Amino acid sequence: MPEVAQLWEQIVPKVREGVTGIGVWTALKSCVPIILEEGVLVVGVPAGATELGGHLRMPVTARLIETNATAVVGSPVRLRVIDGTTPADWEVNKRRDVERRRMQEAEMVKMKAQLESKTSWEGIYEKLSREFASVQNKSLPQIVVGFSTLQYQLSSKLGKSKQFLTTTMNETLHVVLRESHSTRRFPVPTLHTKS
Repeated sequence: MPEVAQLWEQIVPKVREGVTGIGVWTALKSCVPIILEEGVLVVGVPAGATELGGHLRMPVTARLIETNATAVVGSPVRLRVIDGTTPADWEVNKRRDVERRRMQEAEMVKMKAQLESKTSWEGIYEKLSREFASVQNKSLPQIVVGFSTLQYQLSSKLGKSKQFLTTTMNETLHVVLRESHSTRRFPVPTLHTKS
């Protein structure tokens, strides 16, 4: 902490030369340098003055702080402004960052799975619809059974549970046949699987 305090004391006068406005000056005066960790200069603003953090986060001010800190340290430095002025506050922020990243990654995995599932089912439906459209005498029982078999074979390639696939195929089959032949004289066969 003494090292980061000395760094802060060296760069604040240079930053003040490059900015104007009482808000920025007040923010520079009231904030507390917490730590310089992995190229990140963490500066905290007191809990009662969180609006001052906005002055430090402004691109012009942040760039001035980062440029001057980089010149003193000798390696690239980024600025991170947090609410709170203690190392414990910084630890809380780090835990929040980790949790936020974990939640974002979980959401991305979930969205990807939904997209792949949707694409797969749309592909199956498209294949089945084209195959069914190319068949003549769609209302004959042997054609319906053949279509059901094709539907089951395509669906099973996705690795879904057989019961779910059977239900979905039967619903799809009923809808397709109902739309293509509203006046049929035989019941539509359904697939049955062993549990």
